[in-house]
Amino acid sequence: MIVRKSKTASKSQAPSEARPGGETHQTTTSANQTLTTNQGVAISDNQNSLKSGARGPTLLEDFVLREKIQHFDHERIPERIVHARGSGAHGYFQPFKNLSKLTKAEFLQDPKKTTKVFVRFSTVAGGAGSVDTPRDVRGFAVKFYTEEGNFDLVGNNIPVFFIQDAIKFPDLIHSVKMEPDRAFPQAGSAHDTFWDFASLMPESMHMLMWAMSDRTIPRSLRHIEGFGVHTFRLVNAQGESSFVKFHWRPSLGAASTLWDEAVKLAGADPDYQRRDLWEAIDNGDYPEWTLSIQAFDQKTADELDFDILDPTKLIPEEIIPLTPIGRMVLNENPVNFFAETEQVAFHPGHIVPGIDFTPDPLLQGRLHSYLDTQLSRLGGPNFHEIPINKPVCPMRNFQRDGHMRMAVPPGRVAYEPNSLDPNGPRENPTRGFASFPDPNAGPKTRERPESFADHYSQARLFWRSMTPPEQGHIVSAFTFELSKVETPAIRTRMLGHLDLIEPELGKRVATAMGMVGEADKITPAVPPRDDLDPSPALSIIGKAPRTVQGRTVAVLVTDGSDASAVQKLRQALKKEGANLKLVAPKVGKLEGNGLVPDMQLDGAPSVLFDAVVALPSEAGAMELLGVAAAIDWLRDAFGHLKAIGFNAATKPLLDKAGIDADAAMGVIALDGKNGIEGFIATAKKHKIWERDKLVRPQR
Repeated sequence: MIVRKSKTASKSQAPSEARPGGETHQTTTSANQTLTTNQGVAISDNQNSLKSGARGPTLLEDFVLREKIQHFDHERIPERIVHARGSGAHGYFQPFKNLSKLTKAEFLQDPKKTTKVFVRFSTVAGGAGSVDTPRDVRGFAVKFYTEEGNFDLVGNNIPVFFIQDAIKFPDLIHSVKMEPDRAFPQAGSAHDTFWDFASLMPESMHMLMWAMSDRTIPRSLRHIEGFGVHTFRLVNAQGESSFVKFHWRPSLGAASTLWDEAVKLAGADPDYQRRDLWEAIDNGDYPEWTLSIQAFDQKTADELDFDILDPTKLIPEEIIPLTPIGRMVLNENPVNFFAETEQVAFHPGHIVPGIDFTPDPLLQGRLHSYLDTQLSRLGGPNFHEIPINKPVCPMRNFQRDGHMRMAVPPGRVAYEPNSLDPNGPRENPTRGFASFPDPNAGPKTRERPESFADHYSQARLFWRSMTPPEQGHIVSAFTFELSKVETPAIRTRMLGHLDLIEPELGKRVATAMGMVGEADKITPAVPPRDDLDPSPALSIIGKAPRTVQGRTVAVLVTDGSDASAVQKLRQALKKEGANLKLVAPKVGKLEGNGLVPDMQLDGAPSVLFDAVVALPSEAGAMELLGVAAAIDWLRDAFGHLKAIGFNAATKPLLDKAGIDADAAMGVIALDGKNGIEGFIATAKKHKIWERDKLVRPQR
């Protein structure tokens, strides 16, 4: 018999304390409530993995960590537990210059040489059948097929993460996934279990600011930035080490949607971002990113006011600027989605000589987890023989047999040292991988370093680095998510954290929720700093390039529309690198102009496009006045802050939609002097932020 507990949360709370590292420990003295391993062994610390010193590497002997993550890795068969919804493409990477001063990695030496890559973009929380456009982190994983072996740079479109130690990863994902008793919501964090967990994890506050920002509702996969998240090492031929952070920057610039836009995109086209990536490559509009690094030495690391091993922290570009080191171009779609995009196996432990790890406790756990996951998903230890995962360089060792073995190694010898096969593989001290001798080793301990304890300062930095529209969107996102939470205690706890991040943020969210004065008093392990300068590089809007390159403009046409006006607009957009799609009430050839629409109006809402133009004939406009889809087409474009172009015949449609023909608000008459040029200049803004205050409440 299943006993269902009351919906009302218990008022009793487990005793909790904050340790010097700032993490929350909830403890018990009750034998019946004691947390144990699957073998019944009591767990003394469920917040920290076992390390060699507080800042040292994680130890293989940590059976608590290994059991917890290994069980988590095998919860789903065969779909990925996280990052299940993915899209991929082939391409190449080319360095800008020789980087031998920093690294001996072969693929970073010759600017004339290209390295093949395969990239997989993904959402995190949803299943393989979920939509492309939820509010969620986007995975950004790149497999470099180098001559020294495969290098996997497995990151996200956000430079920080929710947790500091990998032992908490199963808890994080369990909290954000569908609640186990009801199996919903899918691909969404707006529910009790996620915010209960997050509100009890102060280390999550910085990531929550990013998650509630426009970063998690990107316009397309071609418009996202990518980050390696962790601090890695670069090692040169002399054995000298530099710390490094990896950054991907799209050539088109970062761009996002509005929340209402993302919701309508999910309904209009659940595959919107997957389709956009495929069609861009298919049309020859190859997406491109610049790979940049922040490289720095130990002295610089020691001077920073946070710990570089803490994955919840970033290094502002104003402190260490980005150095561009190469570019990546995606120029080939997969031939078979399952064989390539679904079977590709990424692992942060796939590195080459010249690149090495740091003892970041989140990274250390990933080094175990990803390999373990591939063993389960792809049938066994030979997943490296699947073509999409196979290295392009020679691969020789004495590993044998196993499920789905494809290679046929000859001979009687499967061991070394040996004397029976003098031509067999041997270790190579000259070319072989040598781990950097990390100086941080220390006594075995489960301990969070005190240098990880400041959970609010960079969250405050992020808020203060946003433009006013972006701040308003963050307030709206927190309001939406927390209003979905049923348990009042979780809401008030989270409002207390927002007050610490920035009193203005807390007040605006509380006001929007009707909960002013109800925030819990939260005592931080380390008070947030108030002397951090804003980092403009963190703002999407503040650094957005003025361009329409790679974007799509829809033109609403009817029978009798002026074909020459359409052609002039098409040519002008093509010159700027933009695409034009014709939308009409019917998809067949139109009368009186010979235009052939690309899409039918009911199946082409304006939410699918970056900017819109209405060029109906007078008779066509009169017919569209009675078509709700046409009025919604314009009304949504206005509400989603898109540039709108129109001809004189469109005026009655604008009036019915409640839209003023105001160029200052991005509504441009095309039949006036320089009308097309004015429209394109306006569309280059991507969003007309001056219009924002007209269409949604300011929070």
